[in-house]
Amino acid sequence: MTSTTHRHTAGPGGPRAATLAFTTPSGRRRVAPVRLGPESRRDPLLPQLVRNGLLDDDGRQCVQVRLAGPDAANPGARELLDTEAGTALSLHRTLDDTEYAGLFPRIIGYDLDAAEPFLLYAAPRGIATARTHVMSATDQRGLTRDLLLALFVLDRQGLVPCGVSPATVLWDGACAQLWGLEGVARAGRPRRPWGRSPYCSPEQRRGEGLTDSRDAVWSAAQVIYQLVTGRPGHADRAPADLDEHRMLAQTLRDAFAPRAADRPTPAELLDLLAPGAARRAALAVPGGDPRPLQEDAFEQTLRLKRQAPAAPTEPESAAAGNGDGGVLCPYCLETIRLDLSALYVTDSRMQYQPLDPKSLGNSLRRQDVMRGAVQKCTADPGFPEHFIPVPYLTYGRPLTVAMVGQSSTGKSHLLTQMIAAIADGGLEPFGLKWQSVNPEQHARFVREWVQPLRNGRVLDHTAGVGLDGFARFVESLLITDTHGRVRPVAFFDLGGEDLVRTDSALRFLLGIDALVFVVDPALALPLPHLDHARERLGVEVNRDGDLAFGTVLDRLPKNGPYLDMAAAMVLGKADLLRFQPPVDRWLDRPPATSLDPALMREESRDVHRLLHRHAGQAWLRPFDAIRRCTLHIASATGGQEDRGRYPAGAGPRRVLEPLLSLLAMHGLIDVPGGADTFALGQTPAYEAMPVEDVRGGERK
Repeated sequence: MTSTTHRHTAGPGGPRAATLAFTTPSGRRRVAPVRLGPESRRDPLLPQLVRNGLLDDDGRQCVQVRLAGPDAANPGARELLDTEAGTALSLHRTLDDTEYAGLFPRIIGYDLDAAEPFLLYAAPRGIATARTHVMSATDQRGLTRDLLLALFVLDRQGLVPCGVSPATVLWDGACAQLWGLEGVARAGRPRRPWGRSPYCSPEQRRGEGLTDSRDAVWSAAQVIYQLVTGRPGHADRAPADLDEHRMLAQTLRDAFAPRAADRPTPAELLDLLAPGAARRAALAVPGGDPRPLQEDAFEQTLRLKRQAPAAPTEPESAAAGNGDGGVLCPYCLETIRLDLSALYVTDSRMQYQPLDPKSLGNSLRRQDVMRGAVQKCTADPGFPEHFIPVPYLTYGRPLTVAMVGQSSTGKSHLLTQMIAAIADGGLEPFGLKWQSVNPEQHARFVREWVQPLRNGRVLDHTAGVGLDGFARFVESLLITDTHGRVRPVAFFDLGGEDLVRTDSALRFLLGIDALVFVVDPALALPLPHLDHARERLGVEVNRDGDLAFGTVLDRLPKNGPYLDMAAAMVLGKADLLRFQPPVDRWLDRPPATSLDPALMREESRDVHRLLHRHAGQAWLRPFDAIRRCTLHIASATGGQEDRGRYPAGAGPRRVLEPLLSLLAMHGLIDVPGGADTFALGQTPAYEAMPVEDVRGGERK
């Protein structure tokens, strides 16, 4: 993606003509000529630049907020712009055509994946109250009412403005407008230090506890106090002269409480100032994240899965491997067993040399050498020469995890970031430890895959190694659970669309323990704001689902009404949907440090509802066909590429959660209720009770 701004200077100090290509709030792509004025910092401590402009095609005044130069390559700066855009778009969806829309900046368009990302707003209404020394009593009442209305509307959406100050509150003599949307946070998330004293609450300044709507109540009270007295208040408690100002003392006394729990909510304070205003606003502004009143398709499918008998489970010794049946070679996909006469190690020139284990007398040295040793696989004489790490053959049957999806879905990027997250300690909060099966192979994987991607380079498409190019072995790790059990975990990339109906292909699929189905939103979701991505990628919406999904599912044998294996569906490239509900509320969550089954099902329900509504049932076939299947939102890169690179580097989001779910379903992570309950939910009482048939018998 090339930069979308082309500037031509009209003259020294004059406006600059430019052509801007941007996405409108409705999701449509628009190209418009614009004349832009001089640039300045909106806030000296923040990276965003701001300049006034005029859209020449409709004569509308606008304001451009953008990142340029080094700031455009800074992930933290881009995150601020993303937060601002996400909040502005959410408010547009909620408030457009209501009387409350004017309380906030009105977004015209955005392009956040450009080399120099930007937002376009309609011209602001009024001037910052920081330029007003003392405000009249009449204006004070109007501004206080509007400011509290803005806080209440945001609270209805579960949002808290953490940057309320005289610099972000505008007043035009009749109405207020709240800017500073880059400082908005979700209620209930950990506080982070933000804002300036005395306008940020004491807890917010210290970054303690969880974000609360009453943080913004403190900020609003401090703004009003300064406009009444002409001076800032105290940073930690109520102003000493509060009783000298009757209106402040009567309405805002509790708003200055040092603890959020002791302050009124925006609704309570609004009702105190303007009785009935909160109720009227609540009727016009829906609350965030509405849930269906009746059982939806997701719950219906889970109920049917819970009621269906589970397939017989194989003994634990068979699942983990007992050392007698051998394991599947990850390259030629034939069965191989440990053969001490076929071992090799690499020398200083990285050439394989035969190894005789009997020559290693010292047990510690033998253990270290054997960990780096490999065995030559001769299971398929016609397959190119290949070697298997010894630890892969000595800990029983590996847990095989296969990524499924068409070649354009971003499977390789997602899998690379998943393994990188493990290497960064992502499994430690769950009591799991890891080590490489083979240090040399792992170092090569990090050097050739992880490091280039982290440095912002788009990974090349790699041809498969396996049967007819359909299965490519990527990496293997040794995972130790909290009970001290060690299990090799092998990762494969399946190009399911190339899967041919052969006995060897079926044999490979029979050995798979877990599947990750990667959904490409550009292929699945006919949303207008994805049209530009489809045009750039040269793809179209496919209402028939991912061909790879169907091919793999058709090849897997059923033992009952459902396929009984662990699976996860991932809505990948979710950065394309980062401002789209419900993706926006999940993608910015911090990485998980514990597995909450209720939260996992909530995410699954949200993804299911999105796909069910926009993509159609074909894209949900894995969830419908596999008994234990969770759904997830993830982005391997955090943004789109620009000429083979990611401008701010590849910033992964929620890439480990699908694997954590699979590990929990395989018992490597202990979860409340066990693996089945984790994936399917608890059986409600009404499902467990027999229903009497009209003929007098019992109906299960």
